[in-house]
Amino acid sequence: MKDFDKSLKFILKWEGGYSNDPRDPGGETKFGICKRSYPELDISKLTLEQAKEIYYQNYWLKCGCQNMTYPLNLVVFDCAVNMGRRRAGELWEKSCGDWREFLLLRLYTYSKFKQAKIYFRGWANRTLDLYKLIKEVK
Repeated sequence: MKDFDKSLKFILKWEGGYSNDPRDPGGETKFGICKRSYPELDISKLTLEQAKEIYYQNYWLKCGCQNMTYPLNLVVFDCAVNMGRRRAGELWEKSCGDWREFLLLRLYTYSKFKQAKIYFRGWANRTLDLYKLIKEVK
């Protein structure tokens, strides 16, 4: 759980609180948990503990992060949260487990998104922040 808690701290730094940006395809979002992915939830009333449980069960464990070392598990976890589990897995395979290559592929993938004109700067800043964190750890 130590790696998960450290990783979640990074996620929440970037995912923040409540938003309902009409340009965001995820729709209503709180702590990074979006209505599109969890239509049964009352997003506005989502607690941090509920979000933490969703992240642990549906992202950390399903991506196999518990079987990776830190900070590699953070790289995959953060991507899964921000881009989806399937895409995180694809990028991990393409990068052959090289975290630098993974981050470059992530930036390239962001550039292809329809919403890149709106959100690319934020996505790039998040990825660069992750890069800096990893460099400090390594």
